[in-house]
Amino acid sequence: MRVVVTGSSGRIGSAICRALGSVCEIVGADNRPSSATPFVGDISDRVFLARLLEGADAVIHTAALHAPHVGAVPDSEFQRINVDATFLVAAMARDAGVRRLVFTSTTALYGAVIGVGACAWIDEEVRPVPRTVYHRTKLAAENILEEMAAPDLSIRILRLSRCFPEPANLMALYRLHRGVDLRDAVEAHVMALRNGGAAFQRYVISAQTPFSREDLPELAIDAPRVIARRAPGLFEDFARRGWALPLGIDRVYASMNAAEDLGWRAEHGFEAVIESLSIGDTDVLPPTSLTGRQTP
Repeated sequence: MRVVVTGSSGRIGSAICRALGSVCEIVGADNRPSSATPFVGDISDRVFLARLLEGADAVIHTAALHAPHVGAVPDSEFQRINVDATFLVAAMARDAGVRRLVFTSTTALYGAVIGVGACAWIDEEVRPVPRTVYHRTKLAAENILEEMAAPDLSIRILRLSRCFPEPANLMALYRLHRGVDLRDAVEAHVMALRNGGAAFQRYVISAQTPFSREDLPELAIDAPRVIARRAPGLFEDFARRGWALPLGIDRVYASMNAAEDLGWRAEHGFEAVIESLSIGDTDVLPPTSLTGRQTP
């Protein structure tokens, strides 16, 4: 299987290249060179894309501008890269005979859904309410891809929850309700390459939560009590380390559909964060203070 990975110099893209390298022919492409990127160029360049897509069976499209770029680059660049280039990648992939496109999106799209003093259950049925140009352009790209999905080009959209380096206590806590390990995020992309079913599918990708919908009202006002009941291991570990818990939690991301349709299951929960901290993993930063409600 010949798989084109755009954004192959990025954190997600490079990890996908490593995971697939032993079983697929990987064509890594980015505008920045790296060990995972033999092809350096602009994905809005038709000549460059045609070279990448020749003989390809699938595309994993991770290339994008992200939240840290908001305010640092013009909105027009978000449109060009996140929206226009995504359309071009999909259109040229279809014309080149590519059968599957996997698109990396984000749960940040839901950022304005949450009400003050409430906790929301977030799955694929919840309508996103984007807040920034990053959110708006990722959602626009999703909508374009949904329109383009067809029997000759099946499309899988993966909305990833938090998956970046951050303080250990935050990362461990987020694994309960709004975070995912890099390894699990990569595995979701791998599994999305081959599953059957409808031409267009979209999934929330987040670590398995111990919470249920019935917990939401209490999570909003007394998260420690719910955590003690539903995740006693984390509660006890936080107490032992002197780490504070938030007073309230405002959202829970649910990945049940990805588990059912893709056969995907997150394997690395909060325990994996503690283990990574103990061995000095650079993705897990020193703990920081945490009080009050969680915010986006």
